[in-house]
Amino acid sequence: MSTSRIQLSHLTGSHDLTLTAWGPYSKVYTGISHIADQHRGMRFDLSIFPGFYRRQVMVPNAKWESGYHPWEAAADLTYYAYRFELEWKDQVYADISFSYAGENSRLVRCELVNRTQSQQNLVLHYIAALYFPPVRTYSDEPVRMVQPRVPPGGVWVAALDYEELAFANPRHDDTLVYDALWRGEERGHGFSGGSGVGKGFGRDAGDRLVYRFHLPAPLEQAGLALRFRLPQGGTGRVQLRGLAKGEYPLIGNMGEFNVQVIPLGSLSAGGHHLELVSQGGAAFDLDGFAVLPMEQAANLAFQPVEWHPQPLLEQGPQPNSLLLKYPDLEQWYGIAWQGAHSEVRQILSHELDRTLRYYIQEHVQKVLVGDRNPLYTGGTGHFTDVFVRPLPLAPRSSRLEYAMICNGPRHDVEASLSSFSPGIEHCEPLYLAARKRRFRFQTDPSGQAYRFSQDRMAATTLTNVVFPIYMRRRYIRHFTPGKWWDCLYTWDSGFIGLGLLELDLQRAIDCLNAYTTPQGDPQAAFIHHGSMVPVQMYLFLELWNRTQSRELLEYFYPRMRQYYRFIAGRSGSSTTRVLKSGLLKTWDYFYNSGGWDDYPPQVYVHKQGLEATTTPVVTTAHVLRSARILQMAAHALGAEEDIQEYQQDIDLWTDALQRYAWDEQAGFFSYVVHDTQGNPQGFLRHASGANFNRGLDGASPLVAGICTAEQQHRLVEAFNSTQQMWTSIGLSTVDQSAPYYKPDGYWNGAVWMPHQWFMWKALLNLGESNTAHRIASTALEVWKSEVEDSYNCFEHFIVQSGRGAGWHHFGGLSTPVMSWFNAYHAVGRLTTGLDVWIVRQKFSAYHSRLEAQLEIHHPSAGITSLLAGMHPGYRYRASWNGKALSTLEPRMGLVEVHLPVTEERTGSLLIEAIDTIS
Repeated sequence: MSTSRIQLSHLTGSHDLTLTAWGPYSKVYTGISHIADQHRGMRFDLSIFPGFYRRQVMVPNAKWESGYHPWEAAADLTYYAYRFELEWKDQVYADISFSYAGENSRLVRCELVNRTQSQQNLVLHYIAALYFPPVRTYSDEPVRMVQPRVPPGGVWVAALDYEELAFANPRHDDTLVYDALWRGEERGHGFSGGSGVGKGFGRDAGDRLVYRFHLPAPLEQAGLALRFRLPQGGTGRVQLRGLAKGEYPLIGNMGEFNVQVIPLGSLSAGGHHLELVSQGGAAFDLDGFAVLPMEQAANLAFQPVEWHPQPLLEQGPQPNSLLLKYPDLEQWYGIAWQGAHSEVRQILSHELDRTLRYYIQEHVQKVLVGDRNPLYTGGTGHFTDVFVRPLPLAPRSSRLEYAMICNGPRHDVEASLSSFSPGIEHCEPLYLAARKRRFRFQTDPSGQAYRFSQDRMAATTLTNVVFPIYMRRRYIRHFTPGKWWDCLYTWDSGFIGLGLLELDLQRAIDCLNAYTTPQGDPQAAFIHHGSMVPVQMYLFLELWNRTQSRELLEYFYPRMRQYYRFIAGRSGSSTTRVLKSGLLKTWDYFYNSGGWDDYPPQVYVHKQGLEATTTPVVTTAHVLRSARILQMAAHALGAEEDIQEYQQDIDLWTDALQRYAWDEQAGFFSYVVHDTQGNPQGFLRHASGANFNRGLDGASPLVAGICTAEQQHRLVEAFNSTQQMWTSIGLSTVDQSAPYYKPDGYWNGAVWMPHQWFMWKALLNLGESNTAHRIASTALEVWKSEVEDSYNCFEHFIVQSGRGAGWHHFGGLSTPVMSWFNAYHAVGRLTTGLDVWIVRQKFSAYHSRLEAQLEIHHPSAGITSLLAGMHPGYRYRASWNGKALSTLEPRMGLVEVHLPVTEERTGSLLIEAIDTIS
């Protein structure tokens, strides 16, 4: 992969994506969105609702299955398309795409198709709406905030603008604040800006805030006005230092914001310091404070910010065109559309799932009133509906309908609308030019059968982007597992990044950057939400092995080291390494150790309250592998001190897993129970006496690379046993012979892709290429079957039926299918295990020759397996440092090499064609 497209200069200080302002960012109804105001978290949506005239309408809700499917997408989202199934399967449908038509405009193309023998009458609704920043994730409720109005001469300091916040009793998340919030940040209604300091601040004596601010002019008689609320009532007490001195009670009505003014005397212009130290009592939420003339204190006001969802609507410069001006935005939006019969309606409601369906038969009113929503000013939300109808379709026919959406100053929008011509001769070239950029997997003939299912996975992954996501006091675009999860998600996003790496290098870099923080960041060692599985470490390694970019390595290594040192229990407020065995646990940070919600021993630990004394295996195993990955990177950078630190951890955890966790009888590594002093006591067992960890957690030391030959043999044997881990659709999460296995669980009784990916990489690492190939090929077949049948990209697969289940447009933990597809069916791909650091690689122009410089670190077995996707028209030979190697070619062009791991751990691999295949 070429490194010429890598852009790193924009990454520092940003967690946003390098995408355009227009894209599939809606969290409500599918279509095209525009980032109307990124600073304020406002999004404009134009959603497309096809349907049958005066019969039914399709409401493409992004939060549940509603009949549409991501179909195609360009990696930069200048083009993407969905298929809307009006009559399943592909009998009556609409392929609706969004294409670049200029920096501030997009072409909407609707291809309506009737494959039935009957005449059809269809409709299209182009529905526009403005959305406001939500109060929290998993919510469309707009945050209700206030705007401070400070009298002349005064200043307002927001509570989150602190220089320092320290809790008297240190917290485990002081330097890993959840959801990328600021330490102590409380997000909710009533704050200026939507957030303040809370989270129980002030409950403990010694909780401390420090502020530094600038006063533009001197004040003869100044006052300090604190705005706060007491969420649980009571009386707070604070001691002020610096700007003000003394101890003061905080008294007010419970749950309401109060303002308390404290006299300060005269103040000079310039810099000032205020320290606020709790004296205990009641917790309080601090919104901020004003320093202002004392005689003007009564004039300090906090004006509610009103959101205005209803636009001014004006006829555009053409008959089928419309101008929209929202009161909260400076820019205008414009819509132009094709259609001999159309009308513009307004829908006053906060939703369309019920309201639009309810009004199917309404053909008189132009203003439709649905459910009232008191969360919006005026009591309701607003949708502008451009209703185009009827659109007749003869049997076995299709038709094209075009529209355009644009934004900008009014004169620019009017000019764009004036120039829009909805004819095929004007619109189709724009569409075709944009569609050329769509991502399509390139494969040799062996992979053709899988392309349809893989292309759907690519489109799903690329279009699972949402805005706004609130983090670190700003709003960003963000790849998510699915639109239901409109939030950060650390372990899922590691796999999203690995999937994006199969599609577009820059998207993968952006995804990794979103979860890392600069060295020394006081708020978060990395960005954390959900299960603390460090998939970003594997993405970091894969990025290096694809690019060999020194610039990328130097940028990310300090960030990844900071990430590692926290989960390894070496830095900040981390509590992962508190037990005397040295084994790690992350229960303080999230209930889920490996992303597997109902994994049996994990459920038991929480039900019995054993979090303080019981360790899973998976955490230590993956952090140990992280140490090995970073040790390779440190070796490349010459960071000798880091190498030694990683080795100390590797040695400690290898010994701890072998000494305390391996259960010889069960043939798996076990959860370990400790006493209250942190001393290891033994294995966690099920009521039947069976080891409770017969499953993928118990096999995770294979990923770490610390198993003995006998342990490796027994675990791989379990993988291949249809009585234990192997099913007809892949590896079960839980051993099927275990007494706690059940067929109806979420993970227990299901096959998922992510931990299979870890095991696949581990098996390649150990030279177990047959079992690795079995995992990958089975997954590709299962994926192909389900996607071709349902068009859905599911979360997981049920062992009993083999069918997909869970979220239907999943771009998170299902992305390994794309890695397997490219590893086994792409030309020009070198795939290795986890101990291989690719120093250099070069394929010839026709992929008939590969030269690679490799380093093999921490060898775990006598051989390691490599896969090389070569030109399928030749037979090949291979050598390592000039010595001939035996090769396998499971199919034409796929060269499998078993590289001997001896004293020669650095060297040159050569794979070259020897003759053509007739």
